[in-house]
Amino acid sequence: MGVFSGLGGMLGGFAKKAGAKRAMRRAAEDKRKATAELKALENSRQAVINPYQNTKDISSLAKDLSGKLSNPYANLGVSTAAAEIQMEQSDLALANTLDSLMASGASAGGATALAQAALQSKKGIAASIETQEAQNEKMRAGGEQRLQQLTMQEGQRVQGVQIQEGRRTQAADAQGKAFMFNASERRETDKINYVRGEKDMAKRRELGAAQAKSNAIAGIWQSAGEMMDAPAEDFMSALGGASGGGGGGGSMGGMVMGMLSDRRTKKNIKLIGKSASGLKMYAFEYINKIFGEGVWQGVMSDEIPQIAVIKHSDGYDRVDYSKLDVEFKQI
Repeated sequence: MGVFSGLGGMLGGFAKKAGAKRAMRRAAEDKRKATAELKALENSRQAVINPYQNTKDISSLAKDLSGKLSNPYANLGVSTAAAEIQMEQSDLALANTLDSLMASGASAGGATALAQAALQSKKGIAASIETQEAQNEKMRAGGEQRLQQLTMQEGQRVQGVQIQEGRRTQAADAQGKAFMFNASERRETDKINYVRGEKDMAKRRELGAAQAKSNAIAGIWQSAGEMMDAPAEDFMSALGGASGGGGGGGSMGGMVMGMLSDRRTKKNIKLIGKSASGLKMYAFEYINKIFGEGVWQGVMSDEIPQIAVIKHSDGYDRVDYSKLDVEFKQI
């Protein structure tokens, strides 16, 4: 019993070792690819930018408007034309009056009264003209002042619009650059994190496969030890039971075929035909993969002539296919 157990353990160990080795190679290759991709992604990341690097000084838009101001009352003067007219008129009036009096022989008192009346009349006329001129000058100064105020207000308004628009344009440009940078950074970071996760997963698979390989090797040595500890007659019994006493069964392949003939060792059993002698042929898989992987063709030991059935002490039937017209093979 120890021989078969040890042999099965060794076969299973070699199969596990080979599978673990393949898994290690695949994991190592996946890790290598992920490492290379991760390095390429990190090397191609966009450079960190300053979204405000193109911001310009727009203080030049603020202009000194004081040069447009002036004092509308700076050139106001006193109107003397009315006074001069008044004096000239008074002189003329007085001279005319004297001439009239001299011609008519009137007294000096009457001449004086006439001159005073003429003078008073001229004074009224001169005062009216002066008042009108002063009022006109005042209105012109007021209009000039109002015009200057409106001109200054419009200049300030236009200047404010220019400064505000300059600020808005520069802020929008900086915000747009920052948005584009952050969006690209998020995509690159997500991709890097994904590839880094793939790399870590491949590394874990590689370590797991290495551990499975080590366990398989340990199992092989343990099974070999069990076989070495088994009595010599067990080896002979195993070889004899596997060969079934028939031709062609003395090889290791015959031993394996003999061990794999019991219905209880198989699964996914399907009838695929009959032999020339009427024996049912089946396709099946082994429950325990140490006996072989894939789909096989053969018979069930409980359906064939007993002359080809080998009863073994481990409780599982063997079959000597050399006594049947059915070929045992992998399909």
